[in-house]
Amino acid sequence: MAMTMGLSVCSIFKVSYNHNYNNKTVTVALQKKEKMSVPYNLKEGQSRIFHELPSGLNMEVIVQKKKKKNESESQCSPPLVFVHGSYHAAWCWAEHWFPFFSQSGYDCYALSLLAQGESDEPEDSVAGTLQTHARDVADFIHRNIQSPPILLGHSFGGLIIQYYISNLGNDKLKENLYPELRGAVLVCSVPPSGNSGLVWRYLISKPIAAFKVTYSLAAKGFQSSLSLCKETFFSATMEDHVVKRYQELMKESSRMPLFDLRKLNASLPVPLVPNLPVEVLVLGSNNDFIVDAEGLRETAQFYGVSPVSVEGLAHDMMLDTSWEKGAEVILSWLKGLHK
Repeated sequence: MAMTMGLSVCSIFKVSYNHNYNNKTVTVALQKKEKMSVPYNLKEGQSRIFHELPSGLNMEVIVQKKKKKNESESQCSPPLVFVHGSYHAAWCWAEHWFPFFSQSGYDCYALSLLAQGESDEPEDSVAGTLQTHARDVADFIHRNIQSPPILLGHSFGGLIIQYYISNLGNDKLKENLYPELRGAVLVCSVPPSGNSGLVWRYLISKPIAAFKVTYSLAAKGFQSSLSLCKETFFSATMEDHVVKRYQELMKESSRMPLFDLRKLNASLPVPLVPNLPVEVLVLGSNNDFIVDAEGLRETAQFYGVSPVSVEGLAHDMMLDTSWEKGAEVILSWLKGLHK
């Protein structure tokens, strides 16, 4: 059964329903109080639901189903599950890429990790770890997605997906906690070694840029400076009023840090997968202010693929002025998987 709950949320209640494919009961909770004081208004055809995790916490999910296609097309189009990075939430995918990919025949699901967007907060000082975030993504897929999906992750969301991939078919796990994937797309992703290499390279080769990145992200300077927000995430051609809108949404999207970066770096690099069980697309942009070309190459080499760098896009390629360039590269890659 499709998850097409409406957005009129005036009281707290839970709805249970069964998927036709496996008679699994999934609980979806709709909450009455919005956690973002600057709410993201969904577009036509989009809905917001809340997936209840085993912990009892609810994770925001924005959904947009594909436009009706014929049966043969429907069967070869895997669902797309999107995972955001720091200071973002599910809304960042819904703005441009959801209408694009749903029109192209794909069901789209974007998750807001805990303490991000409209999702619940854990009882901790940070939203989670690489392991807990990956398990939350896996739990959503296990209980809601009928066929192996494509996982798409941006920035630190890409690192979460890399950890997910490293656990596919892990014989050390007592049970299969990570459902099978059809493929993965790493969008301007933090490389498998983490962000420390990026920082050191900037300090040595571009000290001014290193200061700006550190001030913008670690000190949240992007929240108070429109020009720094634009330089960090977007192309110079983006109009200020659009940057301002995204800046306000990003301010509200993260009530806790996504990770404790010291503990995160201590757990890296991501374990190498000897026989890669999925197809991986490593996608970056030539004007990325955060992930440099060497970081993009590191990720691609890790998975034994050639990186794709899109001209004229910045770090937030799914929101940038020429967002369709990145979307079209992914769509071409997706179509190649069907052959």
